[in-house]
Amino acid sequence: MTSQPTENPKTIYDFTVKDAKGNDVDLSVYKGKVLLIINVASKCGLTNSNYTELNQLYQQYKDQGLEVVAFPCNQFGDEEPGSNEEIEEFVCTRFKSEFPIFDKIEVNGDNAAPLYKFLKLGKWGFFGDDIQWNFTKFLVDRDGKVSNRYYPTTSPLSLERDIKKLLGVA
Repeated sequence: MTSQPTENPKTIYDFTVKDAKGNDVDLSVYKGKVLLIINVASKCGLTNSNYTELNQLYQQYKDQGLEVVAFPCNQFGDEEPGSNEEIEEFVCTRFKSEFPIFDKIEVNGDNAAPLYKFLKLGKWGFFGDDIQWNFTKFLVDRDGKVSNRYYPTTSPLSLERDIKKLLGVA
């Protein structure tokens, strides 16, 4: 679960979250990076394509400043029922993912993680500000501000142009 941000957060750098091992991670460690923040699930029909493409993007652009930040969530169809350890093992073994997997959180409702409440401000989806399903994606610029929000069915590779623009890569 993410902790409370500073009063009236301005950027994602104002938040501290938990990694999959329960350690605090101050998101200011990502200052100057472009972030792709996603709520993930291991048993979703979108799992294979999303993790495969997220890995491709991460490998291609991590040296230019892209970070993929994944938050497991079990709010949609009970598709992420495992413990943090099980989730990490699944992602690292099956998909060989190198990007960080954080603590399992809720993204909607009263118990939504403060980070997700912030991410949803002003970047509305089709059904208002709620996250519709697993693999909703938020692209965050180098200044820690949400640049774009993408639907779960949006292919990660289709974000490449927007990512390159924020990275300043031709």
